[in-house]
Amino acid sequence: MIHFISDLHLSARHPETAAAFGRYIAGPARTAQALYILGDLFDAWPGDDALVDPAAQGVANAIASLASAGCEVFLMHGNRDFLIDSGFAEAARLTLIPDPHPLKLGERDYILMHGDSLCTDDIAYQSFRAMVRNPEWRRGILAKTLAERLQIAAEVRSQSEDAKQEKSAEIMDVNGEAVSAALRQAAYPDLIHGHTHRPACHELMVDGQACKRWVLHDWKDRAEWLEWTAESGLVFRSC
Repeated sequence: MIHFISDLHLSARHPETAAAFGRYIAGPARTAQALYILGDLFDAWPGDDALVDPAAQGVANAIASLASAGCEVFLMHGNRDFLIDSGFAEAARLTLIPDPHPLKLGERDYILMHGDSLCTDDIAYQSFRAMVRNPEWRRGILAKTLAERLQIAAEVRSQSEDAKQEKSAEIMDVNGEAVSAALRQAAYPDLIHGHTHRPACHELMVDGQACKRWVLHDWKDRAEWLEWTAESGLVFRSC
């Protein structure tokens, strides 16, 4: 059994989501052989020294406990937690994976993505994404104190929420041509991604090849995951 989750946006501002995460880790996640977190585990991550926060360390400890239960955990960066690095990975006993990431389940090939790179109509966001993934920018931001980075993260989050109010739903969704290009480049697998907060399974044809695009749930007051088993394939679950 394999689980896929994304867009938990864990933060002190949303204790109900933290509670759902705790229930999930203590329950359903224990039955999985592997868990893939496809970005935005945290609402913001200012750097691995944020582990001094007991809540952040608690998340790492909870994920690490899955290793003791025999579940491998893999994490892909999202647009909110792109500064997660080896320190958090070691504390949580997880493996960082690139975006995109290929995966074979049974006889079917898949490609895993956070999903933000597919939203190419949002030109302003794509410029921001390119900036924060620049190694020089990362070195500069991490040279600041943790307090400074926390303040910057709060400002960026506020600006992001304001910007969303001015953007159409279509601009913030994936671009069809970008999806087709990603699937074409990967030899027509099925796609699993998050980011857009629009859970669904879309059937599409790319160059005459039948593909599916699975969009993961965002989390609020309950756990939401996509579950794969050899018997049932992919099914949305929640608790």
